[in-house]
Amino acid sequence: MSSYAFPELTDQPVAEPGVVWTVASGDLRPSANVTCWPVQRQFEADLERAVTALGHRVQRAHPVDDTAGHGFIASQRQGIEVFKSIPPDAPLIVAEAVWQYSHHVLAGLRTHRGPILVVANWSGEFPGLVGLLGLTASLTKAGVVHSILWSEKFTDDWAVSRLRTWLETGKLEHDQSHVRDLPELPATEEVRLGRALAAQLVRDKAIIGVFDEGCMGMYNAIIDDELLNPLGVYKERLSQSALVAEMATVTDAEAQAVRDWLDAAGFTFHTGTDEATELTDAQLHSQFTMYVAALRIADDFGLDAVGIQYQQGLKDVVPASDLVEGLLNNVSRPPVTSRDGARELYADAPLPHFNEVDEGVAVDSLVTNRIWTAMGLDPATTLHDIRWGEEYDGRFVWVMEISGSVPASHNGGYDKSWSMRQPPMYFPLGGGTLSGVSKPGEIVWSRVFIADGVLHVDLGRGSAVELPAEETRRRLDATTPQWPIMHAVLHGVDRDQLMARHKANHLNVVYAPDAATADRALAAKAAMFAELGLAVHLCGEVNL
Repeated sequence: MSSYAFPELTDQPVAEPGVVWTVASGDLRPSANVTCWPVQRQFEADLERAVTALGHRVQRAHPVDDTAGHGFIASQRQGIEVFKSIPPDAPLIVAEAVWQYSHHVLAGLRTHRGPILVVANWSGEFPGLVGLLGLTASLTKAGVVHSILWSEKFTDDWAVSRLRTWLETGKLEHDQSHVRDLPELPATEEVRLGRALAAQLVRDKAIIGVFDEGCMGMYNAIIDDELLNPLGVYKERLSQSALVAEMATVTDAEAQAVRDWLDAAGFTFHTGTDEATELTDAQLHSQFTMYVAALRIADDFGLDAVGIQYQQGLKDVVPASDLVEGLLNNVSRPPVTSRDGARELYADAPLPHFNEVDEGVAVDSLVTNRIWTAMGLDPATTLHDIRWGEEYDGRFVWVMEISGSVPASHNGGYDKSWSMRQPPMYFPLGGGTLSGVSKPGEIVWSRVFIADGVLHVDLGRGSAVELPAEETRRRLDATTPQWPIMHAVLHGVDRDQLMARHKANHLNVVYAPDAATADRALAAKAAMFAELGLAVHLCGEVNL
């Protein structure tokens, strides 16, 4: 008889024919889960009705927690426990009408053997589509086979027919004919430039400053050093606590100087006095100290780009980082000097910031910054969530939004930009946005992601378009009205093609003065990425 305490392994549950299991990954912030739960509950009812009509029965893997006020999986530990009850070979649907933290369910999905379908509702009210894209990107990085689907209420023929296909076969494929591998590039000046800049990056190296990685469960946004270093990109791992400590050293006069500069530039602050619900001068003062502190720490470490996690670590400590991030990404911005006042830091240049510490965006921003600067173009770049979209006047117009970190030049200047308090649901201590409506013009969009253990990049062209004020208002009210919005039309890529292909919740965007220049800059960008060893894919209508 052994004296060791051997574990007792329980039998795994067995899948029943015709039974489809469902889970719902949620936020880590209780306020978001409670607020979003009614929309999620309705979405699950719509989905269950569609599955039942197709001859299957839905078994929800976890009950609604009446004490918590919602039915989401709200932590990684809870997710691991929930998956113990799910037959490992059963068909499984992850249903998302909200933003979700992928790591809540990633452990269970990695070991699940049955077919997996991630579904989202086609709605802008809460970022369920963004959550779907974040999870599918994480599963792609992890090498977990899965399918994805989206629908407003799962009553349309397109979605129902595809749901039937998945229920019958366990697989679902979407049209990706808009994607092609990069062909041999012509010997143009732009191609030579891209290759030369790649050689310089590998030789001279660059450092991205990471103020704590893994924002909001975004496993897909973490790129291992083994993939980054061959590009000449290295991480400086920094703590957000160091950022808060540096903020405490910024003087009131230095913070006020940032405010004065923005006021003089025509930037509008929508302020009030209620700290819980309104943007206040005190919140802005804290954000201005963060702006100064971020530049000084970047200077200390010689950073070429910086990312601030904020969620979860800083949300209970200081106001939002988004206003800071938008300022950093712009060429024209409030000047900041070294601590001794002797030098202006990163003068007449942006310090590229990758929002939510998305390291795919970090690589993309570095490449974009160097190409656009070398070509004499405005290198201000940003990322957007692929939030939602609808047809308008005969064409599909995307709503691209992010939580307030868009550079002012994308809105047409500081006098066309404004700052509103961040939603209390996500940002308990408030803080302002850098918001506005993106100006009409030609854009290059892109995304760096991990698949099959290697770095890939998708590149495409599009246009930011102007919509009537009432339509802009409607779209803002249908999503998050405090945040900056871009009305985007992607060239040669329809709604379902982008959703099927895009391996991230974010899309990187940069402007060009005209279509011909955008094509030339994209060619340089493709050449630089290819020279760095990424698998380059062209999406839609791209002229090299």
